[in-house]
Amino acid sequence: MSSNKPTEIDDVLLNVQIVQVAGRLGLSMAGAMCGMFVAAQLTLTNVELFDSAGFIALMVPVGILGFYLALPHLRASLTEPELDSQRIDSIELLSMIGTFLATTAALISAYALVFDESLRRSFESMVASWWMIGVVLQIGAGLIGRIRLARTAR
Repeated sequence: MSSNKPTEIDDVLLNVQIVQVAGRLGLSMAGAMCGMFVAAQLTLTNVELFDSAGFIALMVPVGILGFYLALPHLRASLTEPELDSQRIDSIELLSMIGTFLATTAALISAYALVFDESLRRSFESMVASWWMIGVVLQIGAGLIGRIRLARTAR
């Protein structure tokens, strides 16, 4: 006779899921702030592309998506136990590089805004490219990781 009462394991799993969602929401907020700082700094460059409302409106959701989808804790050993646990998973590597580039761009932008520094135009373009490459790597890592997990679940 089976009962539909939640077990202690179900409670633990629910708590783990709540913590994971809260962590992802925190990463999303960090991504939004990073996108906002980069957008704010790049609007000061007086480059027509960076000075548009569409660009500013796009930077925050791209940051949210990139930081939400990034999978910094997905280990190859969890999805494919036969692999050497010392090897860095390609998804984890993409995610880490993407997070590093995006947050470095945000840190430089925040510094320039807070201390009212004007960055050289070539350096501002480099910051913009670091941000875009970083969030694209994060989004790509997240999507690839989710596809890999879906395939192993079958």
